[in-house]
Amino acid sequence: MIRKSALLFAFLFLSLTCLPQLACAQERMRIAWAGSTPSNTPIWVADQKGFFRKNGLNAEVIAISASTIVIQALLTGELDLIIAPSATLVTSRLAGADTIMVSTNLPLFIDHIVSLADISTVEQLRGKTGGVNRLGTTSDMTLRLALRRLGIDPEKETKIIATGENPQRLAALSRNITQFTLLGEPLVREAEKMGFRDLIDIGTLKIPYHVNAVVTREATIKARRPLVAKTVRAFTEAIHYIKTNKEDTKALIGKNLKTNDPEGLERAYRAYNAAFPERPVPTWEGVKTLLDDMAPRNSKAAAADPKSFVDTSFVQELEASGFIRQLYKR
Repeated sequence: MIRKSALLFAFLFLSLTCLPQLACAQERMRIAWAGSTPSNTPIWVADQKGFFRKNGLNAEVIAISASTIVIQALLTGELDLIIAPSATLVTSRLAGADTIMVSTNLPLFIDHIVSLADISTVEQLRGKTGGVNRLGTTSDMTLRLALRRLGIDPEKETKIIATGENPQRLAALSRNITQFTLLGEPLVREAEKMGFRDLIDIGTLKIPYHVNAVVTREATIKARRPLVAKTVRAFTEAIHYIKTNKEDTKALIGKNLKTNDPEGLERAYRAYNAAFPERPVPTWEGVKTLLDDMAPRNSKAAAADPKSFVDTSFVQELEASGFIRQLYKR
């Protein structure tokens, strides 16, 4: 009886002491993302499949309507990290912020320019109106940069207007308010079903550009480096999950995009899975693309060193430890 009482006491003691410590080990973190596209699959997986929690993070994951709002919340200290593209990083840092990219989820363009059916060539976009989410957001910067690569000056030869999120962009096409827009899978499939043309897959241009990356502040790295390291590790694991759990990932994309179209989800998975990197190194080349594009119109961009916009040390530490190699069993 005494022995049983002692064991019971020991169990209760451990329950009252160890469990609170485990709860305390979960470091609080606030992170936000914007845009309902499959490019955000890594943060959906990290959150909804438990990789933040697995890495000791009590993460508050916040959806915000536009990247311009996300960066404001980061700079005011309301957020610890954000999911953002090169454009958000570059414009904020050129303006004097201490923003820095610590890992990448999607290091190149893979969206499509979708147009009215009677537009069959890129050249026919001249004189036409394109639709994006909001001016200055990721979709706007992406479309303008892609048009320049295709030989069209978006400022002089087209008109680009804000039409809202993806459903509103399709509605604007339907009403001929716009004649082209930027969409990713599975919305490209939906647009084709509505009679629009998948004019060009921007991914074929192989433009290095961080469409979706983990961005924080240098001050946050200095004050809370372990938190940033845990976050990068969680995203690295999330990408591995995406690559090795196809059906679960497709279901998660469908849930977050509120679609159950099998072909659309299959196309989305194929496109994005191929682009998500096993080694999420935030390369400076994905920043240089934008700086080079801005340089003729922005002297600060012309003088900027793209390497100063990224911190590769977190992914390098994971590589040096053998963590990524072990994930993929190589």
